[in-house]
Amino acid sequence: MPSAETGGGPGSPVLVTGGAGYIGSHACKALRNAGYLPVTLDNLSTGWRDAVRFGPLVEADVTDRAALDAAFAQWRPVAVMHFAAASLVGEATVNPGKYWRNNLGGTQTLLEAALAAGCRDFVFSSTCAVHGDQDGVVLTEDSALAPLNAYGASKAAVEALLRDFGVAHGLRWVAFRYFNVAGADPEAEIGERHEPETHLIPLVLQAAAGLRDGLTLHGTDYPTPDGTCIRDYVHVADLVAAHLQGLRHLQDGGAGGVFNLGTGRGFSVREVLEAAGRVTGLPVAVTEGPRRPGDAARLVSGSTRAAATLGWTPRHSDLERMIGDAWRWQRALTGRGDCHT
Repeated sequence: MPSAETGGGPGSPVLVTGGAGYIGSHACKALRNAGYLPVTLDNLSTGWRDAVRFGPLVEADVTDRAALDAAFAQWRPVAVMHFAAASLVGEATVNPGKYWRNNLGGTQTLLEAALAAGCRDFVFSSTCAVHGDQDGVVLTEDSALAPLNAYGASKAAVEALLRDFGVAHGLRWVAFRYFNVAGADPEAEIGERHEPETHLIPLVLQAAAGLRDGLTLHGTDYPTPDGTCIRDYVHVADLVAAHLQGLRHLQDGGAGGVFNLGTGRGFSVREVLEAAGRVTGLPVAVTEGPRRPGDAARLVSGSTRAAATLGWTPRHSDLERMIGDAWRWQRALTGRGDCHT
């Protein structure tokens, strides 16, 4: 098995924390297709065992140093892709300790185990939530950090931790700040599945499939063309492609840093609903409700740094394509009887 210090070659193991989750499982498939061996490390608290289908599973928690040391000793990964995190904004507000313990404490434990094993290439899943509510501006990597809760704050703290470990220990790292990830594997092997579901596109598609009683539209009086919130959606396939490009960039000796991942264009809630109707051909019952506290009117990413440095271009992030891939996955789930409401 290749040494973690060499950068590896074909078949090189990459440790994927949270690889049983939505984005992590897509990263595992992309890694396998690129010739790596994805080794999932996941405690399965929110992930799905049947999503681990592209490499082995280590059932463990990132806060467990002994389990991490054993995984690094067994698999000798050449890099880490770190997706494991607590990520519910509402929960982060009422239970911040969980978020600091899992997201910051778990990442520090993971970093120390990786470095002890000689594994120095680290790809981190961050979030646009580090910016907080900066309504109506295009958010770039240089926009101010102003997180509103322990989720965004813990992710911002990890970015600072990565910088410090880079200086002190020679860690080579990239951090990707996501906007709204959508879509599913075009082959419908894996897709978006949360309990509870909180994301707009799967909620709309569950309603279209008759698995929930319609949808509540939270706010229709925002200062946008149709009065509903606008968000920047990026296809999960484009997102994980950036992670592979980031990994190769590090392995080729490139400088690390923070990268925003979005399309630079937003879609409103009403536009998403209309596109879902075109894709599915099915109606969705919509009830208009009041705004939710903390929802910004418009959040859009500036991703020119990822384009310039990594050569990243979102190739699959057409709205109807994202919804179409998610709809194929939804129908596959429904056919298997795995759908939950």
